[in-house]
Amino acid sequence: MATLLIDKETCTGCEACIPSCPFGALSMKEGIAVVDEKCTFCGACVDVCPVSAITMEKDEKAVTIDAGAYKDVWVFIEHEQGKVSSVSFELLGEGRKLADAIGCKLSGFIFGKEAEGFIKEAIAYGAEKVYVTESSLLEPYRTDPFACAAVNLIRKYKPEIVLFGATIQGRDFAGTVATTLGTGLTADCTGLEIDPETKYLKQTRPAFGGNIMATILDYPNYRPQMSTVRPKVFPMPRRDDSRNGEVIREPLPMTEDQIRTKVLEFIKGAEAVNLADAEIIVSGGRGIGSAENFKVVRELAGVLGAAVGASRAAVDAGWIPYEHQVGQTGRTVRPKIYFACGISGSIQHQAGMKTSDIIVAINKDPEAPIFKIATYGVVGDLFTIIPMIKEEFRKRLGR
Repeated sequence: MATLLIDKETCTGCEACIPSCPFGALSMKEGIAVVDEKCTFCGACVDVCPVSAITMEKDEKAVTIDAGAYKDVWVFIEHEQGKVSSVSFELLGEGRKLADAIGCKLSGFIFGKEAEGFIKEAIAYGAEKVYVTESSLLEPYRTDPFACAAVNLIRKYKPEIVLFGATIQGRDFAGTVATTLGTGLTADCTGLEIDPETKYLKQTRPAFGGNIMATILDYPNYRPQMSTVRPKVFPMPRRDDSRNGEVIREPLPMTEDQIRTKVLEFIKGAEAVNLADAEIIVSGGRGIGSAENFKVVRELAGVLGAAVGASRAAVDAGWIPYEHQVGQTGRTVRPKIYFACGISGSIQHQAGMKTSDIIVAINKDPEAPIFKIATYGVVGDLFTIIPMIKEEFRKRLGR
């Protein structure tokens, strides 16, 4: 926790701090800057004061909260260009299990200019309540208004658990929200469960470069418990359009002049590979040997109508661009079939693909870790086996 201090003797009333506050917590009174309860202790005003009249002191005293005041599991419903991100639905499915385990409700929260269609989808995928903040300032995405909207809702309604997708947007503003609230945030989780004794959220994520899986519990005196979760870690829940839910609307307590960024232009590049939505992925690893040898992987993928993936070793070697990387430092995927060709199967790679429905491993090393999670394993030279598989599929599929 912190305290914002303004030295009345030093303050010159220049008003430089007023526009710097993204939450509108500063104003002038009798020629001196004053701060109100909207302050989130972000420190923006400290940096801009030309005479150093504003300082922030950290409160080192132990924090105590009324844990009983916090309830319900919330999931951020992320959307872009009229479509809800699939990770939001995956989190609603997992959030349902968490909510049932602690005996509370499952809620979604949505921000945007117009959110009506997204509300119906959130309810169809399991949300019992949906908290909505609509404003033209919330489209396109910017960190300040999204964080402000989230902090406003969380402080008012006090959820026990808040989940975000570990997407570019989710990772960006979840950290801002956690910092503003003074609570913890476990990033890039691959597993969530409720501790049966304490009822705290147990959050599992790769640690130490992916060499171990760490289980993290938030300190009990900080709430809410917050996590970002990688896409495709959890299965998609069943959609039920007959479901009904409660909708709670709250305004955005922010104006344009309080937002520190402006979007001048939005340019969406053509994605080289869409691993996240691929139903079949053929991936190559260190065993491929060279960039030229990746043609055997591409040929099999071409016959199957599959996406081409790769391990970190293949990407680091420069054989294939990063956009194809699967694993802890790449993309998390959940295809129906995953071919691992010449991939040993380190824990870092497994973190990105082990939830695939069917895993086919091809490796000449019978002790390779990939065989421990494979549905089917083929021990042998991939340059002999892959062409044989390709030709057989070509015959069966008529291609």
